[in-house]
Amino acid sequence: MRKQIAAANWKMNCTYHQAESLLNDVLQSKISLKPHQAAVFAIPFPYLIMANSLIGSQTNCFVSAQNCHHKPSGAYTGEVSAEMIRSVSVRHCIVGHSERREYFNETNQQLAEKLDLCLKYEITPIFCCGEPLPVREEGTQNAYVEKQLRESLFHLSAEAMGRVVIAYEPIWAIGTGKTATTEQAQEIHAFIRSVIAEKFGEEAAQNLSILYGGSVKAGNAADLFGSPDVDGGLVGGASLVAADFVQIINALKS
Repeated sequence: MRKQIAAANWKMNCTYHQAESLLNDVLQSKISLKPHQAAVFAIPFPYLIMANSLIGSQTNCFVSAQNCHHKPSGAYTGEVSAEMIRSVSVRHCIVGHSERREYFNETNQQLAEKLDLCLKYEITPIFCCGEPLPVREEGTQNAYVEKQLRESLFHLSAEAMGRVVIAYEPIWAIGTGKTATTEQAQEIHAFIRSVIAEKFGEEAAQNLSILYGGSVKAGNAADLFGSPDVDGGLVGGASLVAADFVQIINALKS
C-alpha cells in the first residue's frame, strides 16, 4: 500500500510552550502507526529542534519545515535554506503552499528550484498544488493543476519523483470551512495520478502519495481518506487541536 500520511501544518501559530504542549499531547495519545502510515508535523522554524527532540525515535513520526528558500545560500536576510533545515535533522519540507504562492508570489519555477534543493539534501518535499475558486467555477481546475505539476515537477527524473509527496489543496476550501466533496477530491486526485503516470510511468504514479488539504477535520477525514486515490491529508486548523489531529491520524487507511 502507498504511504498514508497525516501531515499537520501549524502555519504561524503557537508560542514555544504551546507548541511543546500540543506536540506532547499528540505523541502521548498512544497513536499506533502501521508501517505504511506516517504522521508529519510541519511547524514554525524556531521549534524544529525541540520537536525533533520530543519525537525522538517514535516510529513513523516526522518533523517538517513549512518552507525553504529557492536559493542554496546567500544574502537573503530572514530566509532559511534547505541545507540549514537538513543540518538540524529535519527530513520533510512543505513546498509551494497556496499561502506562499498568494502572499509571497512564489512561482512554479521557484518551486522547481526548491524541490531540487530539498532532494539534494535528502529532504522529502510535500509539493502543494490546487486551484482558486474562479478556476473551479469555470471547470478548468484540471488544466490549472496540470500546469503547476508540469512547470515544477516535470524536470525531475523518475527516481527523484519517487521521493516527492503531492498535496492537492483547493484554495477555495482552505480556512473557509468549505471542503471538496469526496467525489471532487477523488476525481482530481485520480487526475493528478494520471498526469504523473503519463510523464513518469504507471509504477511511479501508483507509488505516489497524494494528500488532500482543504478544511480537513476530525469529522470528515475518514470519508475523504477512504477515496481510492486520497492518501491522507495536509491539515491546517484541525491540527492545532490534539484530539482532533489524533482522530485524523486514526482515519488513515489501515
